[in-house]
Amino acid sequence: MMPSIFENAIASMRMGVEDFKQQDQDRDISAVRNFYAGILLLAKEALIRATPNGDPEIVIAAKIKPVPDGQGGVAHEKVGHGTVDFVQICDRAKDFGINIDKKSLQDLNNIRNDMEHYYTKESSASIRAAISKCFTVAASLFHQLGENPIAHLEGAWTTMLETKDLYEHQLKEAKQTFSEIKWYSPKLQDLPFKCKSCKSEIIEQLDPENNIQEYIEFHCRTCGEKIENSDMIEFTLDELFGGDAYTRAKEGMDSGPIFECPVCNKNTLIEEELSCANCGEEIDYTSECIRCTGGISLEDYLGGLDEGLCSWCAHMSQKIRDE
Repeated sequence: MMPSIFENAIASMRMGVEDFKQQDQDRDISAVRNFYAGILLLAKEALIRATPNGDPEIVIAAKIKPVPDGQGGVAHEKVGHGTVDFVQICDRAKDFGINIDKKSLQDLNNIRNDMEHYYTKESSASIRAAISKCFTVAASLFHQLGENPIAHLEGAWTTMLETKDLYEHQLKEAKQTFSEIKWYSPKLQDLPFKCKSCKSEIIEQLDPENNIQEYIEFHCRTCGEKIENSDMIEFTLDELFGGDAYTRAKEGMDSGPIFECPVCNKNTLIEEELSCANCGEEIDYTSECIRCTGGISLEDYLGGLDEGLCSWCAHMSQKIRDE
């Protein structure tokens, strides 16, 4: 069976990225050809999928002519074997509701045309920059196709993410998926989430329409890992407060500034907010001892000393009862 347009697109892009990785002038030329071809094939696939009831050959044909359909109407036939070129793809994409960054693709197209018909005056750095800008074009097309680039490109996707343009673009998109979430803790509003497996910060929620914290499905765009909701919150707060907690323990101070929540049992209870960032449980305790007016630490309260007494007075009271 012949490979599909989509399969050919994947193969071309993977070869292009492999060429790109070598950082060799000769391989840069091959990278342009392969990756550019892969982008055009991916765009053709997007055109075809945008019209599921249409004839794929007509959708991507370079030339089409109207002919009688034998029933008093008009049908269309392709002329020759040519398929849509760069300009036609961009025009049809606009008509079909497909978003393509024409400017980024145009730069790579210009370099590719120079290479094919003459030679390019662009430096190796400029060529690689043009390729890397088109990584975002590919990512956008994958998204519009509903396809996961990790599954198809595998290691090539990791290489693509190492470029600044795509990384920042993906990070911005991923963060946007949390824009409607009503967080229990304001600290989670602007904190960067991080994948425990690969340490990437390109973390998204799978349903960007969701605005409820408990229903978030965390997903890493870099390695594809799905992270349990409460585990992500706990890990994120540990990254934020871990250094402070270590310092307190080292200097013999009270524990904190995060504690285990008595309701959800996650280390997500924030001392300064007196509430749990994971489940929203609010802690209401008396911070002054009713016997000696000394302070009662949150650690003592959570440990069970919740009768309004500090640890010393609670100890003395228990001693008196025992006698």
